[in-house]
Amino acid sequence: MTSSATARPTPDDAAQGQRRIPSVERLVGGASEEVLAAYGRTAFTAAVRAVLAEIRAEGGTVPDAAAIREAAARSLASERRPSLRPVFNLTGTVLHTNLGRALLPRSAAEAVAAVMVQASNLEFDLATGARGERDDHVEGLICRLTGAEAAVVVNNNAAAVLLVLNALAMRREVVVSRGELVEIGGSFRVPDVMARAGCRLREVGTTNRTHLRDFAEALGPRTGLVMKVHPSNYAITGFTAEADPIALHALCREHGVPLAEDLGSGSLVDLSAYGLPPEPTVRAALARADVVTFSGDKLLGAVQCGIVAGRRDLIARVRKNPLKRALRVDKMTYAALEAVLRLYLHPERLTEELPTLRLLTRPRAAIDAQARAIAPAVADLVSGWATVSVGDCISQIGSGALPVETLPSAALVLAPEGEGGRRGAGGRCKRLAERLRGLPVPVIGRISGDAIVLDLRTLEDEAGFLDSLSNLSSPGVATPDRRGC
Repeated sequence: MTSSATARPTPDDAAQGQRRIPSVERLVGGASEEVLAAYGRTAFTAAVRAVLAEIRAEGGTVPDAAAIREAAARSLASERRPSLRPVFNLTGTVLHTNLGRALLPRSAAEAVAAVMVQASNLEFDLATGARGERDDHVEGLICRLTGAEAAVVVNNNAAAVLLVLNALAMRREVVVSRGELVEIGGSFRVPDVMARAGCRLREVGTTNRTHLRDFAEALGPRTGLVMKVHPSNYAITGFTAEADPIALHALCREHGVPLAEDLGSGSLVDLSAYGLPPEPTVRAALARADVVTFSGDKLLGAVQCGIVAGRRDLIARVRKNPLKRALRVDKMTYAALEAVLRLYLHPERLTEELPTLRLLTRPRAAIDAQARAIAPAVADLVSGWATVSVGDCISQIGSGALPVETLPSAALVLAPEGEGGRRGAGGRCKRLAERLRGLPVPVIGRISGDAIVLDLRTLEDEAGFLDSLSNLSSPGVATPDRRGC
């Protein structure tokens, strides 16, 4: 015989339970002033009604009034949590496209905040009182740092390439080496962009070898532009050849055809001077091309944007193109970009003030020391989930920059605990990774074999990391909601 303590509720019992559900008025009236002030009476009332609807649908025992109010407040807290949130990027990829790429320096964040909350002179000339040009806020700095005669800014480098193609070669041929018809993230393909820009692609050479004569044979009255695409997200090695860029530029000048180069992840400084693998600078590219396009949020270390720099007459055509307005950026982008560009005027302090360069140049020994210092605390916080050890790992720059180059680093290696040996380790890794993503400030690492690797190259806020990790519950125990009710 089943005891009354474990008996399932009968229809009559459920009906009695339904009648014991508190009224909405009573539940809302008994809420604390803090809750009502935080969410508003209207929103809290709607949340209470939703909780009561769930209780009626499920039947069974009715929670007490306090539990119902708590569930309603918890629901509102979840709804109000921002979708776009800070995370700890411990993947080992410094410029991680999915995690927001470059981190802004404090000066750039402050500049953005200043123009967000009040009017600004975005398109207003303070000297004359007349209408101004928004690119004026950064054009002088870009030209000073790159040697360009003029420059414009649009919303990303893909837009910069599209705008240059449309402005300089619409309904004409664009000559490109076959080895440079790249595809980058999000299925962005150079041939597709050319088609959308209204250009006709003229491929020359082969995948691995393209010579100056290939370009010479392709140039003609229908040629609008010659384009080079820097291989920033791939590498072709072995039996290869490419046209000498200086000779190619001279050939283009001889035929009166502009030469554009898409640098992708453009750098304003010689990275080799900071102990990093070399990458072509924008200044060097402009010595062998008429127009150069590059990103603002990759190696430059600023905000997402695309920059077109080069000859004054060509930039004037780009600026007058109707697409420029459709692709323009807002005041916050200009504020952040200007602040970052100003840091480059003081290169001696660049590794201190520019987060991207600071993270890329962190010595492995310093990262290893950090890992060993915090490993015991992390081991306590993940106890029951994983054991923790310190290990060597490899970081990469990311966002298509220097794809075959790596940086030595150190990591915390989380090996999941539990029965089942290696066969069950994969599932435990996934469960732990899910828990880490569910923390108040999510922790994003990478799964390697039977462990989660947390590369500490990009970890600067140790206290915040440990505080977020303290919300990790033991396996089988519900993670407490620390957002408040």
